[in-house]
Amino acid sequence: MKLILLLAGLCALGSLEAKHWAVVVAGSSGWYNYRHQADACHAYQVLHKHGIPDENIIVMMYDDIANNRQNPTPGMIINKPNGPDVYHGVLKDYTKEDVTPQNFLNVLKGNKAAMNGIGSGKVVESGPDDNVFVYFTDHGAPNIIAFPSSELHAADLQEAITFMHTNNRYKEMVLYIEACESGSMFDRHKLASNINVFATTAANAAESSYAVYYDKKRHTYLGDVYSVKWLEDSDNANFKTETLKEQFTRVQKETNTSHVMEFGDLSMGSLNIGQFQGEGSTNSFAKTYEPSSTADAVPSPMVPMMVLYNSIQNAKTTEEKDMYRLKLQQLQETHSTIHNVVKEIVKNAVYNEHKQKHILSKTATPTYHKCYKTAVTGFRNHCFNFNKYEHALRHVYVFANLCDEGIPTGSIMKSIQKACPVAY
Repeated sequence: MKLILLLAGLCALGSLEAKHWAVVVAGSSGWYNYRHQADACHAYQVLHKHGIPDENIIVMMYDDIANNRQNPTPGMIINKPNGPDVYHGVLKDYTKEDVTPQNFLNVLKGNKAAMNGIGSGKVVESGPDDNVFVYFTDHGAPNIIAFPSSELHAADLQEAITFMHTNNRYKEMVLYIEACESGSMFDRHKLASNINVFATTAANAAESSYAVYYDKKRHTYLGDVYSVKWLEDSDNANFKTETLKEQFTRVQKETNTSHVMEFGDLSMGSLNIGQFQGEGSTNSFAKTYEPSSTADAVPSPMVPMMVLYNSIQNAKTTEEKDMYRLKLQQLQETHSTIHNVVKEIVKNAVYNEHKQKHILSKTATPTYHKCYKTAVTGFRNHCFNFNKYEHALRHVYVFANLCDEGIPTGSIMKSIQKACPVAY
């Protein structure tokens, strides 16, 4: 009997020591990308107000929005029209140039030595009894999610997840990813169903995610459809009864702009969202944060253009209209330049015209990870920085196709350097 009581006590002690860990990442910078940091800040508020202690939440964001000169409400960020400030109190563990794929992976894997002297130095120090929640929001492309000056490839994320599983760094883990073509992060590099990981994405492997809530006062979009749907659901949910599957199903139904996907261990859908987003009973905004219409949603790649269209429509003077028209013309010319550069790269690498057309039109299914990664990095470094020229991400599928056609990596790199003797 004493032994039974002792074992019961030890089990109870173990459950008391179990912790929640969360990593929140906004991978972009710049005012037109306002929505990503707004999504991330809102996510922090949900996690914090539902009881996850700040020492167990890690936030990565560039932090150039709240005090941006274009912000009409300095020091504030909102995630919906007339919504509450979601910036107040937000952690700033890693900002500016510290928001990188490698730092994100080191944080996930608990590599404290690697993060020494960088930002807050916080990492996920989880153990076999702990649950981990990861939320990422930014741009994407086939097998890629973007960061301010680089990108994270699916194979590298999968390697980090495998490392965490092998080293008993979690009991269960959940990932929510907002990005164009975000489904490609898991459907091509299969997320195993037997490692206690459940993931959902804003879109399938071949479509855009959508921005929403255009704000005339701020001249930008305040959120992303998938993100605001799960966040607004969490704002009003009972964390002790609503399950991951129920939240996924609701978000999937209400995100009518793209196909919300689920991957990994689908049996985890029966677990309560509180087991990952915090088990405190207080709702983030006390049921006052009601959803708004998403009728103004636009594909993420169209955001810069739609911001200018809206600015032209709302301009109060002829001079303002002309200024925005000029910016729109310049943006269209930039898109045309990117398209022509990519066509030139393909022509430099492949001489057969039929094969050129095939490479430029085929939907990408990246197979050769090292070749694709090298080519994408070369295109970013030699031609177009993706954070400045987000439209260039819409063309990186071509490099996957070049690699899949068996074009040597060295030949692809020479073609890139020839087409871009000087970076744009």
